Amino acid sequence: MEHILIADDDPKIAAIISEFVKSHGYIPEIAYDGRQALEMFAKRDYSAILLDVMMPHMNGFVVCREIRRTSNVPIIMITARGEDFERIMGLDTGADDYIVKPFSGEEVMARLRAIRRRVLPTECTPSARLMTFGNLTIDVSNVQVFIDEKPLSLTKKELEILFTLTENVGKLFSRDMLLNIVWGYDYYGDSRTVDTHIKRLRAKLDVFDHPDWQIKTVWGLGYRFEITDNKE
Repeated sequence: MEHILIADDDPKIAAIISEFVKSHGYIPEIAYDGRQALEMFAKRDYSAILLDVMMPHMNGFVVCREIRRTSNVPIIMITARGEDFERIMGLDTGADDYIVKPFSGEEVMARLRAIRRRVLPTECTPSARLMTFGNLTIDVSNVQVFIDEKPLSLTKKELEILFTLTENVGKLFSRDMLLNIVWGYDYYGDSRTVDTHIKRLRAKLDVFDHPDWQIKTVWGLGYRFEITDNKE
């Protein structure tokens, strides 16, 4: 199994993240300060690192910079602060993404999956490369979508929305969660742009009959991908 390093000096937050990591099939390992994080990193190959900014002995920026000297492992920086200069500094030191407390554990995992698709496409497992739901086939590694074996022409954002929803069947995503995952935390546009993109995505999907699955709107809350049971 793959290991994920969680570096956070708050035991409660580290424990919460750890539970989400385990629920998604990874083995979590926790470091409670920056120095310990680097020591653990030197002893094992991690699939990703969730890195708090403010930690004893060595802050997250320094840890990230040191890791980037030898590795391109996906890194998400986590902090209680939201100032632009900290976000910029985190990305400049080599972080792949940045998330501000308080946060949803599911959002952290969704961001992690999105980063791994971009940064480590060759490390996807066979089951992750090809997803099938009835007549819908999603080839993640080759970034293609087929319905009834016919290719769909989707924009990059439409693909990312569809990938995010289908990788989390049955899980509800609010507009803000999709906005952060697909457009990024530094996007300051209207969250209604998510509605517009999903409307266009649905229009392309609905050219075909798809009784076995749907993108479901949960009014006032968001969207989720559902497998529908049409048996009598």
